[in-house]
Amino acid sequence: MARIFLTRRIPEEGLAMLREHEMDIYEGDAPPTKEEIIEGVRGKDVLICLLTDPIDAEVMDASPRLKIIANYAVGIDNIDVKAATERGISVTNTPGVLTETVADLTWALLMSVARRIVESDAFMRDGKFKGWAPLLMLGSDVHRKTLGIIGAGRIGRAVAARARGFDMKVLYYSRSRNEEIERSCNARFVDLQTLLEESDYVSLHTPFNEHTYHLIGEKELRLMKPSAYLINTARGKCIDERALARALKEGWIRGAALDVFEHEPAVTPELLELDNVVLAPHIGSASYETRSKMAVMVAENVRAVLQGVMPPNCVNPDVWKK
Repeated sequence: MARIFLTRRIPEEGLAMLREHEMDIYEGDAPPTKEEIIEGVRGKDVLICLLTDPIDAEVMDASPRLKIIANYAVGIDNIDVKAATERGISVTNTPGVLTETVADLTWALLMSVARRIVESDAFMRDGKFKGWAPLLMLGSDVHRKTLGIIGAGRIGRAVAARARGFDMKVLYYSRSRNEEIERSCNARFVDLQTLLEESDYVSLHTPFNEHTYHLIGEKELRLMKPSAYLINTARGKCIDERALARALKEGWIRGAALDVFEHEPAVTPELLELDNVVLAPHIGSASYETRSKMAVMVAENVRAVLQGVMPPNCVNPDVWKK
């Protein structure tokens, strides 16, 4: 029987697959601190963690018997994969399963900020609605506008595909051309400056790395149209939030919608004071169906390692070549 530490409770579909093992689940309301993770992982064979959990060499060394770090996420930038590989620890993630769900959420955010849905809801609840008026809560059309996709991976392509229903022109910027998005979505490959200058809606779908840190800062925001909107369901650190707050306050762009934040879970205070930004608590994959599938994938990765087999979603397969 293996010993498992989970930094948060995951959906029952995944837990049920691991019931034969001893499970210790962190039940706090807030994410565990690094010290709490270290304490929890001591003597464990398995660590199931979230994207918000910092997993470095110090955490790994707390349990010499650790065999797998199973991330309940697609991204793995919270884990020192090199350190894990050096220690013979498998690192796994949950790719693919959340593509369509995150794309759905991207469009929900885009529509919400464009048509001022959150503002309108607050307006109604505050009892301010006195009747229809020609200038009340004017927003922006989405149909036949230009959508700029930054990052043409699975999620970026899924977002672009949905734009066809709105008869939108699609531009995309990526480190390399993607013939699939060009063929299926009639998207045009452009440089970042052109995308920012021509797009009515700019949506980020890049991974976080040294090249995408503050990919969107003051310079980039000033290139955008005053009537444009910025949507981010990728990684918070891809945007300089202070620059964004200033852009929204001073009218460089019309609005923004964010599901991820630079210093998550903290939000730049200036953003909280603005009406022209929609803020969501990192819910890109938060559907019943997708979160359950993610839990099953985590459990499948764990079970494979415990059976001595390379897990299906191993990001450091070199561990299995030794």
